[in-house]
Amino acid sequence: MADNRLTKLPPSISRLTSLRELHLRSNQLATLPDSISAMCELRQIDLRGNPVTSLPESLITLPRRDKLDLRWVTTLEPPRWFSNLEAKGCIIFL
Repeated sequence: MADNRLTKLPPSISRLTSLRELHLRSNQLATLPDSISAMCELRQIDLRGNPVTSLPESLITLPRRDKLDLRWVTTLEPPRWFSNLEAKGCIIFL
């Protein structure tokens, strides 16, 4: 779903419970829906080049996530809970 000018994802994306990688590079996303926490197999989220201003803290609950790519995102002040993600083995690229 890269380069599609998406401005938001539907909450129904949470139905993709077997999805392992979510590539959303170069869209127009400011955030992700809280329902993303239901995607229990999700390992990697690529948000490079999006105007992200916030992310749901529920990302911490994803049991298998190991990579959050936020390179080329200049609009996000990294939240304090990022340290919890990193402590659980998630590599965050800023």
